[in-house]
Amino acid sequence: MKKNLLLTGVLGASMLALAACGDDEAGTDEEPAEEPAADVEDEDDEVDAEADDTDADDDDAEAAAGDGDDVYADVAGETYTIATDNAFVPFAFMDLESDEMSGFDIELMTALAEEIGFTPNFQAMEFSGALAGIQSGSYDAAINAMSITEERKETIDFSDPYYLDAGIIFAVHESNTDEWSSFEDLDVEGVTISTVQGTTSHEFLDENLENATVQTYPEIADAYMNVIQGHNDAVLYDEPNVAYTIEQAQDQLVMIGDTLLADDYGIGLPQGHDLLEPLNHALEVLQENGTYDDLYEEYFGERPFGT
Repeated sequence: MKKNLLLTGVLGASMLALAACGDDEAGTDEEPAEEPAADVEDEDDEVDAEADDTDADDDDAEAAAGDGDDVYADVAGETYTIATDNAFVPFAFMDLESDEMSGFDIELMTALAEEIGFTPNFQAMEFSGALAGIQSGSYDAAINAMSITEERKETIDFSDPYYLDAGIIFAVHESNTDEWSSFEDLDVEGVTISTVQGTTSHEFLDENLENATVQTYPEIADAYMNVIQGHNDAVLYDEPNVAYTIEQAQDQLVMIGDTLLADDYGIGLPQGHDLLEPLNHALEVLQENGTYDDLYEEYFGERPFGT
């Protein structure tokens, strides 16, 4: 539209210049003025500049649109085995109504796979099995609320964080809140604290407990159940999962003490895997186009990127 207006101005200026020349020839011997011709040249230059800018913008847009295709080219069309959990609500769990895997991790990986163009083959397993499988290269990726730690980065690669500040926290039976209200209260002889084997919670307890006993389980549901039934005294696990479980358990459990560690979650991959760069690029795309916020809001009630 802007080009049309400028060209109209150019034509108008040209017609005025011709009219002025005709009047001068009829009524005077003075030479016709040259200024309009100069104005026309200036307008032509401006139109050309506008056209050049538009072409440059189009080129930039095409290049940006093609970035994803270039990054995805080597992995699009492939099928990759994705290790995950099936009892870590609300991140990954078995939906009893549909008998299918569901949760924030599952839906996010599905959206990433759709953006990139590969097929995810989800395999549910214990957390320690997923980590070992990534380290050995048996699986292509693991999305199971895996905390990004320096120790793990020595043996596997991580995507950019997809969930931030997921700390760990203690929970006890609601009948025991008068006796225990902090980590220090729990670290006494005779107290048993449950968690999942191989997790950051397990590592924290091994490194920091001096008197209490650690009881590990393959699945977090077993740890919670043993506290609710009175076989263990407390559970330590990721705060988002603890909060969700408390809600589902009708407040039979209560969180105590401060949030610890506050690690970020990342997608784990064997070192040097071809999926790493495509996953990072796709995650950025989903965060910018609102897909990530839609999923996050569905499970956690917020839109962290404000899209």
